[in-house]
Amino acid sequence: MGDKSSSKPDMSTTAGRIQDLRNRLDEARAPLGQDAIDAVHEAGDLTARERVERLLDAGSFVEVDALARHRVEAYKMDRTKPSTDGVVAGYGLIDGRRVCVFSQDATIFDGGIGEVYAEKILKVYELAAKTGVPVIGFYDSLGPRWQEGVVTAHMQAKILRAATQASGLVPQIAVVAGEVATLAATTVPLADMRIMVDGASLHLAATDVASKVAGSEVTAEQLGGADVHAATTGVATIRVSTDEQAVDKVRKLVSYLPLNNRATAPVADAAEGADASVLDSLVPDEDAQPYDITTVIETITDGDFYELGAAHAGNVVTGFAHIDGRALGIVATQPSVLAGCLSADAARKAARFIRTCDAFNLPLLHIVDCPGFVPTVEEEQAGALSAASTLAYAFAEAQVGTMTVITRKALGTAYSVLGSKGLGADLVFAWPTAQIALADAPTAAEALGVDTQAYEEENLNPYVATERGLVDAVIAPSDTRAQLVEGLRLLERKVVYPPQKKHGNLPL
Repeated sequence: MGDKSSSKPDMSTTAGRIQDLRNRLDEARAPLGQDAIDAVHEAGDLTARERVERLLDAGSFVEVDALARHRVEAYKMDRTKPSTDGVVAGYGLIDGRRVCVFSQDATIFDGGIGEVYAEKILKVYELAAKTGVPVIGFYDSLGPRWQEGVVTAHMQAKILRAATQASGLVPQIAVVAGEVATLAATTVPLADMRIMVDGASLHLAATDVASKVAGSEVTAEQLGGADVHAATTGVATIRVSTDEQAVDKVRKLVSYLPLNNRATAPVADAAEGADASVLDSLVPDEDAQPYDITTVIETITDGDFYELGAAHAGNVVTGFAHIDGRALGIVATQPSVLAGCLSADAARKAARFIRTCDAFNLPLLHIVDCPGFVPTVEEEQAGALSAASTLAYAFAEAQVGTMTVITRKALGTAYSVLGSKGLGADLVFAWPTAQIALADAPTAAEALGVDTQAYEEENLNPYVATERGLVDAVIAPSDTRAQLVEGLRLLERKVVYPPQKKHGNLPL
């Protein structure tokens, strides 16, 4: 390899000092050398730096604290002080719009949190909050850096506080790209959108501790793999197969979002909707027969619906789309899953999405075909009652423009909590197939002691509610998109002056 001393720059000259800087920056690009980079590639992953550089527009990444190193001498830590200290951080552009970003590097101390490492992440949050731009984090960390002791827990607490203070101020997107455990995992659920790569994991318990408690081996995949968080917990709003797909999903998400809570979402080129006539025959004549609500969504939007949380609580569909170029959030009950009935998980999923949209000035559209909540002991014990209140709370406190389209059933509690006029919806439309009532005909007729068919004919329609002003207009299904376009144009002018208070007390 030759004599290293002979290649050292002459620090008595300007040229030597510039060369020294270049050498230091080269080291930061490969803190542990090319072998470590090759090992990451052999595993089929991108490095921490490659994740950032692929995410951002070419040549736009500005790194901060590239030359940071830890300050710990105990436990022989002074012998290993790699540049970056295990996290790549800075800012750049996505489609010409500024974002802040950090990316944890699992090749350095397993991505473990240390004092300097945390300081870098905190600086990213501070920059994002001060300048009003989104924060995007790539997570790949086994948790604390044991050699630094309790200071790691203190620094993680500061990160949690920074993420909390940024919540609702700027969008936060988390990408779980490797094994993320214990302390490091606690920040991820605070993000507005969470993307998880297959093979990655996210869990609060350490695998060795969980194995001791269980009396048998417990894997990271069992504790919190992509299957767990996409389908069961709902923490993963998007699941992908590769790092590259995760990066592409982040770029797509950013295209729907404003930079901060005071900005408006970028306006896309308006596109024609699909053939609207299909909606006139979509709802089956047979009352119990299901249909796919995504047909409605695809027809009334610009054809770019971006679903979030697809694998979790499929009886409610949530996601972003554009209508006539305007971005909005959509919450729709799905008649093809549990007949569109709400569950505790579905209500919480919808509530979190509603709050995200409201925080970042995205109008909300509810599409409703729901006979009620799933009436089982299991659902009651799963917290359906508090979840119903959480859903109502989220919509009732929303300050953005809100619209509701009732396609078929809106009965009882489901009517109340799903974007009703009484809950604060600005515009409510109903199709002629809508059934807006306190209950289905057999239940109501039994309670009243009247004929079921007579009750159904008189009450299970949209007109009783319309006569009372609970529905603004009954419309032909094929006219839905046109009505929503005009509604969005009107609601751009909506102004709300909320009461002065710290915050409400959401039923969690």
